[in-house]
Amino acid sequence: MKKFFKKLATGIKKGAGLVKKGLAYPFIKLANSKAVQAYLNSKIHKGWVKIWDKYAFPMNIPLSLLVIFAMEWMSRHSFVKAVDFVTEHTGPFLFNGYCVFVMLSIMFLSKRRDWWRVLITVFFLILGIINSVILLNRVSPFGYTDLSMIGDLMTMQDSQYFTAEQATIVVIAFVILVILMVIFFVKGPKKTDVKPFWTRALVVAGLIVTLAPATNFLRDQGILTSYFGNLTQGYLDYGYLYGFSTSVFDRGMKRPFGYSKDKIDSILEEDQDYVSSLAIQEIDTGENQPNVVVMLLESFYDVSECKFLETSQDPIPFVHYLEDNFSTGHCIVPVVGAGTCNTEFEVTTGLSCNFFGPGEYPQKTILKEVDVESYADVMDENGYKSHVVHNNGGNFYSRANAFTQMGFDTFTSKELLDITDYTPLGNWPTDDILIGGTVDAMDSTPESDFVYTITVEGHGAYPTYQVEENPAVTVKANGKDEETKWMWEYYVNRIYNVDDFLKQYIEALDARGEDTLVIMFGDHLPTMGLTDDEVATGDLYKTKYFTWNNFGMEKEDKDLTSYQLVSEYLGRLGIHNGNINAYHQKTMADGTKYNTSAYMNDLRMLQYDIMYGDRYTYEDGTEYGPSDLVMGINEVSIDRAYFLNGRLYIYGENFTPWSKVYVNDQKVSTKYKSGQVLTINADDVANLDTIKVYQLGSSETKFRESNEYTVLDPEYAFLEEVEIEDEEATVEAEDEDSEE
Repeated sequence: MKKFFKKLATGIKKGAGLVKKGLAYPFIKLANSKAVQAYLNSKIHKGWVKIWDKYAFPMNIPLSLLVIFAMEWMSRHSFVKAVDFVTEHTGPFLFNGYCVFVMLSIMFLSKRRDWWRVLITVFFLILGIINSVILLNRVSPFGYTDLSMIGDLMTMQDSQYFTAEQATIVVIAFVILVILMVIFFVKGPKKTDVKPFWTRALVVAGLIVTLAPATNFLRDQGILTSYFGNLTQGYLDYGYLYGFSTSVFDRGMKRPFGYSKDKIDSILEEDQDYVSSLAIQEIDTGENQPNVVVMLLESFYDVSECKFLETSQDPIPFVHYLEDNFSTGHCIVPVVGAGTCNTEFEVTTGLSCNFFGPGEYPQKTILKEVDVESYADVMDENGYKSHVVHNNGGNFYSRANAFTQMGFDTFTSKELLDITDYTPLGNWPTDDILIGGTVDAMDSTPESDFVYTITVEGHGAYPTYQVEENPAVTVKANGKDEETKWMWEYYVNRIYNVDDFLKQYIEALDARGEDTLVIMFGDHLPTMGLTDDEVATGDLYKTKYFTWNNFGMEKEDKDLTSYQLVSEYLGRLGIHNGNINAYHQKTMADGTKYNTSAYMNDLRMLQYDIMYGDRYTYEDGTEYGPSDLVMGINEVSIDRAYFLNGRLYIYGENFTPWSKVYVNDQKVSTKYKSGQVLTINADDVANLDTIKVYQLGSSETKFRESNEYTVLDPEYAFLEEVEIEDEEATVEAEDEDSEE
């Protein structure tokens, strides 16, 4: 054993030497080059070293401010905008600089002072680079949620968010950085401080301790804030480092003052008294109740409310028809420009994101750990079946997990939809696929249905150049530059298509012959840099909601928050159960408490109790739990398979571009031909092998699987030669249809 460890140590030493000679060699050679050595021995370099040595502490002040300026420059992709931040938001700029200054003080605890100074500086610059790159691909800045959800980041690989090439560059850059820092650590100078360690430690600790009271003081003075309704704008107004830091430290919910079982009991008792006073008739079955459909319209905005925009025609005539004939109003949402899943969280649960820290997406954090009461639970108690239909990835925003925790029965994500049509840029599916997905979900059950549908066609980012030569709607963006005009024209034509989709969607639901209520709402305004004074409402947090029904529900217009929206309409249908649902309905009926601090304080109590507390709510109210979520509605099946021209053609039903073939439980390269045809390489399968088709989400998540099918050897294929040729012709015809 002793000899083994000796050999192992020798091997490791040799391996390290090879790495040093291989990877580090170019950098060592550069460091030893005549030019570099000449500079290191020059008076200029020695002068700078002397200054940084003698005035190390005060020199960290300009360094800190330069680091923050560089981070803002990268985050804004503009030197001028970084200067504007310094001049227009001087307080936050200086505070961000102070945070870096405090972190740099850690260097005084080590003899390798210069190494620590470089490491800390590089760390902050890397944060800035990461944010800069991310903002080139999406609208929301980099936050702690991204850092803590590396798995979700990988779900965006090979997508419009995160490409394989970018991942390769990141890995190479990281390796180079590590090599350089190791060389600097070995070769860099050591400092001998004249002051004792305990003195330096006391100073550093004192600086760190000042951060919390300084932050609270600046928040009290209005120079900083503790909540960003618009995460992107919050980072721009208060600085990227502060924004990122708040996403790290201000997470979850703080225990409300006065939280106790007695307090929860008193809230629930009032709710139960209110519900009892309504003399509700008990419902035995969900077969004859109205279906309820709640639809999130991605980035939907009524552009007639934009003061500077003119359109060649009304891009949303059907929506305006709905507003004229059915209940409507403005919906106050928690985010602007991005953060869809926070509006989603409020609409589906009746809970508020205002109680969380800035930049937190509860679906990606706390719902990873606990279940939460939702309107799906409420409807289940009334005999409904609950479904989600969405034309984007099932794992995005951790939705598959979140909808399980919310108690939904089924979730049809893009992996279960045969999506072939995309927006002109090709980055988002069109929404018409959701019509069939919703109808299939509702037809799958004899009970009444509660459906939550999520669209994506209106999603940003929007191009700053002309995309469509002959768009259906042209625009004038008065007082704006040409790039802004093209962004708006592209966006307006997307919602023009969405308006037509809504018309077809409503017609399809009406044709089913069942009483149905549809509630449609915009999750947030589009990412166009709008300001309060440019919108008719004067408030960027107000989107539109509008409804439709086919059973004569009275038109009653009312502005609502996103966490009140569903509860308001369930109340109109006579559905009053559920702890949160009953609380909203009771409070909204009580004019003295509605929209007061008492309303929000008690909601905070219930929300904390259910998500973080002792769940007294479930002891004295109604207890809910997670569901066994089923992905998709339609069975994926293999009917037959034939060999032809070196490939195995697999015929079946309900295939999608996310269908992958597994041979003997091993995934093989799969080509999607149509919703009925997949092909794999004939070399990947042998006689009597078994194959299955899985609907794969990101990170190889198996959302649904087909039946098992046994493959015959290709030598028997000639028996079906004529039929094979006919099938090949069918494949070609189906390909032509899909390309159209």
